[in-house]
Amino acid sequence: MNAMTSVSALKIVIVGHVDHGKSTLVGRLLHETGALPEGKVESLREVCDKRGMPFEWAFVMDALQAERDQGITIDTAQILFKTERRPYVIIDAPGHKEFLKNMVTGAASADAAVLVIDAIEGVQEQSRRHGYLLHLLGLRQLAVVVNKMDAVDFSEGRFQEVSAEISAYLAEIGVTPTEIIPAAARHGDNVSHRSANMPWYEGPTVIEALDGFAPVTEATSLPLRFPVQDVFKFDHRRIIAGRIESGNLKVGDRLLFSPSGKTARIASIEGWHVQPVAVTAVAGQSIGVTLDEQVFIERGQIASLLDNPPLGSYLFRARLFWLGRAPLSAGRRYKMKLGTAEYSVVVEKVERVIDVTDLASVDTDFVEKNAVAEVMLRSRGPVAFDEFVDNPKTGRFVLVDNFDIVGGGVISMKGLPDHRCKPDSVGDDITAVAHKVSLRDRQSVNRHKPGVLWLTGLSGSGKSTIAMEVERRLFAKGYQVFVLDGDNVRQGLNADLGFSPEDRAENVRRIGEVAHLFAQAGMIVIAAFISPYRADRDRARAASPGLFHEIFVKAPVEECQRRDPKGLYAKARQGGIAEFTGVTAPYEQPVNPELEIDTASLSIDEAVEVVLRYVEQDMQRDVDASSTEQRPDVTL
Repeated sequence: MNAMTSVSALKIVIVGHVDHGKSTLVGRLLHETGALPEGKVESLREVCDKRGMPFEWAFVMDALQAERDQGITIDTAQILFKTERRPYVIIDAPGHKEFLKNMVTGAASADAAVLVIDAIEGVQEQSRRHGYLLHLLGLRQLAVVVNKMDAVDFSEGRFQEVSAEISAYLAEIGVTPTEIIPAAARHGDNVSHRSANMPWYEGPTVIEALDGFAPVTEATSLPLRFPVQDVFKFDHRRIIAGRIESGNLKVGDRLLFSPSGKTARIASIEGWHVQPVAVTAVAGQSIGVTLDEQVFIERGQIASLLDNPPLGSYLFRARLFWLGRAPLSAGRRYKMKLGTAEYSVVVEKVERVIDVTDLASVDTDFVEKNAVAEVMLRSRGPVAFDEFVDNPKTGRFVLVDNFDIVGGGVISMKGLPDHRCKPDSVGDDITAVAHKVSLRDRQSVNRHKPGVLWLTGLSGSGKSTIAMEVERRLFAKGYQVFVLDGDNVRQGLNADLGFSPEDRAENVRRIGEVAHLFAQAGMIVIAAFISPYRADRDRARAASPGLFHEIFVKAPVEECQRRDPKGLYAKARQGGIAEFTGVTAPYEQPVNPELEIDTASLSIDEAVEVVLRYVEQDMQRDVDASSTEQRPDVTL
């Protein structure tokens, strides 16, 4: 018994189409393993006799009166049982289409799954939907039970047909079932003992298949993730309270709170009526900590260790299951709940909707109820999270609309920059030196405003050509102007960077800082960069507040490919260039740029004139008055 209690319980979710025998299988499992209280089965038989209805093993789990009356499982139910190997928490999830929300809730907390399929009806749409949802939620351990074999005379041929059908479907979504087991749950065939009715089957029983599931990765082995539930004030102490979702911590550890970037050391670990006082805590514990500094921390932030923080981004991909009555569509805004945090997010794009019956992508901008989709979400502020594949605890979320849960999903950063949350105190020992020449003084001497003209667009859209000609024309008129071009910068300052999403983000970050310095020097700097990610351009804008002008050099990818001035599109399509924007990597168009130039309809000269007019009119409106002022004396 001691060995048993030291083993963590494995959570198993049982899913499948309605009436395929999920609850019957669960009831039989509990009976076979001795998990039912003494007299439970007899009392249920008496209830069934009084109601004039046949006894069903499903009634063991159907706890709601409405479920007994209707013969369907509405809510998820959980119960503990154990085998000789380990304990289990088994989750019986509803199969009816109207209760998919409950099924998702149950499956979201499971470590492995059992998909039940009726041998008579075979694989149904709901069977496929459940299989895909299990895949969506990251469950990779899946056993299939082909139930009601007694209704097909224990036919090996029929079992092979159903087995082949479900195996083919699961293979298309990248799932290989650990076992496919023929069973008759009502009579106990192949549940805990091998069935004499199916001598042709030599595989494991259902219980043996459960025991064959690998133990889940212990949450303590993952990086520390401690979402803040609340902050309490007792006497002179401020206690940060929450539940450790993964990893461990100890007194003296320096914590990073994301996405705020605040840092402080743990002064003490607090518990309620706990003696002796703890100095360490691990995943699964609900604790409070006090800090050695009075930093502002609020609900929703995630505490981690400095060397392994979560991701932090405004933009991320999500694979989600839609439950809302109204369709999800691009531009709609929802409340996202992730851990203890709440964020306002907008649907940036519906990338694809998946038909779960044949896994085909449906070309639509809407996601209807009970559909599965891959979407791009954007938040108003930075969100702290992990990719679901790295840490399910902080990579899973739900969407809320008018207090109703309308969707749930998991986060992916595929093709997007890996931005890690960073401390805001990195530069505590660095003090900015104030210039004695003001920006207004420089503007008065130069007789024009400084600024950053950020030209963004696909390769071949005409950015560099326009930038160089604008520079030449402005310089001829006496402007202090300089071009920062992508290719030129990568030969020097950014020669150490490649073209991965992370390197692209760092490339743009550095250019944004350099452009800011040029602007602070009173110059007009023209930055011509693909800069495919909107979040990176927003970061460059934030580096030069009030001086940043986004110019979208617009051209269809087909036109850019036709021009292909450097032969890059052809090379990328032949596999010679990885992560090439417009071919194998995404480009996010600006939403509200200060200026848009369509080079598919304008000549280069016409495009240059548009930029020049913008510089001389829109950018310089408030310079006329200052230009009439007496220039300050300049002493060298």
